[in-house]
Amino acid sequence: MRGISVLRRLTEADGVLSLSALEKATGLARSTVDRITATLARMGYVRLDGRDAVLAPRLMELGNAYLASIRLPRLLDAHADALADELDESVSLAVADRDGVRFIHQATRRRAMSLSFRIGDLLPAERTAPGPLFATEWEPADWARWRARREADPEGRGFPAVPPRAGAYDDFEARTASAGAQGWALDDQLIEPGLVAVSVPVRDPRTSRVACVASVVSHTSRHTTDSLRSTLLPRLRATVTRMEEELAAASREPATPDSDALSPSRSASRSTSPSPPPSGLAAWTGASKQELGREFIESLARGLTVITSFGEGRADLTLTDVARTTGLARATARRALITLEHLGYVESYDRVFRLTPRVLGLGFPPLSMLPLSRIAAPHLAELSARVHESASLAVLTAGGDEVQYTARVATSRIMSVNITLGTRFPAYATSLGRVMLAGLLPEVSLPERLVPLTPRSVTAPRELLAVLERVRSDGYALVDGELEEGLRSIAVPVHDRDGRVTAAVNVAMHSSRRTVEQCVEEVLPELRATVHRIEGELRVAGRFRRVAGV
Repeated sequence: MRGISVLRRLTEADGVLSLSALEKATGLARSTVDRITATLARMGYVRLDGRDAVLAPRLMELGNAYLASIRLPRLLDAHADALADELDESVSLAVADRDGVRFIHQATRRRAMSLSFRIGDLLPAERTAPGPLFATEWEPADWARWRARREADPEGRGFPAVPPRAGAYDDFEARTASAGAQGWALDDQLIEPGLVAVSVPVRDPRTSRVACVASVVSHTSRHTTDSLRSTLLPRLRATVTRMEEELAAASREPATPDSDALSPSRSASRSTSPSPPPSGLAAWTGASKQELGREFIESLARGLTVITSFGEGRADLTLTDVARTTGLARATARRALITLEHLGYVESYDRVFRLTPRVLGLGFPPLSMLPLSRIAAPHLAELSARVHESASLAVLTAGGDEVQYTARVATSRIMSVNITLGTRFPAYATSLGRVMLAGLLPEVSLPERLVPLTPRSVTAPRELLAVLERVRSDGYALVDGELEEGLRSIAVPVHDRDGRVTAAVNVAMHSSRRTVEQCVEEVLPELRATVHRIEGELRVAGRFRRVAGV
């Protein structure tokens, strides 16, 4: 319970708090905060950066377990994305969390003034378009809880994702009745001025209850509430019909257990061991306890990993299922489940347990906004510190002719490689470009004219293609003096969840500091280990959302 309170406070602080601020925010003793953060760091869920605790992308495993278990994102995302393209407006999917609403998918438009919510943020039901639709199914106890919350928090300050606002409750019951009668609902600037939305429920074909709500979100400069009804609502309804057909088809087929939560973690590093696969939890926690002693809290590690035992094909688990999946004793698994149920992260019925949307509140909102550059940054810093050279992340530009630097850590030397973020270089003459171009073989097209930047530059197309073939086979590229005399660099590709080369990481140095052989023998293993860690976090972060920069 204390460990989860630390995660909640970090989430509310957008993922970063000093250890002293955590002590103050949670009311826990500093020694307890230190032990909790040490345990979370061991699991790869938190990174300790000086005096700060920083949420790490690996923590998204918890929210991913919930999203996988409900299957809705995997089944419905494509329909939401297609509608967003058709309407040129943002489209969202949301689920109910007691008297609140959490968004589980966003298909946003690229505009200067973009409308979107963070996945997992909790919004008050009365200030959203989906809220009245969910409230049509509330029982008297649900309404009583909502009224009690309204009286205790009249401005909704308990929902930090939206600005406080009085008077948003006034007509909620009337809007709920209207939503029940007409089958759709509107948000007319309830969250903030200028934002409007129309929502339609997506019903579970097995129960006819609301499984989620699909919304089209716009701005008053583009749509009024009247045009939302007349123009967008019919097309939203058509999409919801297709979504319900998708759910009906899926209900006739058994869900296949997903492999992500069952396979060993890929986050190995020097400072921490990999976070455990559920099936190896008992052995892993025992080894961690032996190594860290009292600084490692086994009950916290076990409790959080119990959450990851759920997933696609494992939405409803018995106590025996959880114990078998995690390798924990039944008594230990039972204590973890009872605690999680008490805190609202698990619910039970007929001796079966399932995750609740509240799990998304454990770090998912701030982490869901991380671009690739910020995921990679701490790993580049560790790499640079180990090899004592500059380390960079780059992507190919749209045309594929240039690389663009998106993250970089430089060393403090009198003579150093001076490159700033946003810098572009010809892809064919850089190690970063070559590993990315090699990943595009055989479809890659080279510029018709390759300009020699130094006497060493490879400019003959046939020779360059042969070089790229060798890079693809070796899995790395080493460029010596082809971009600039005296500059030597070695790079490794970064792959996304589907195995496609999406970026590259390199280490660059003056040629006097390491020979080519030393680069391969000393730097390449460290470079590959760093990329392995970046890919592990990218795999988790990109499971249910598109990571910017990929």
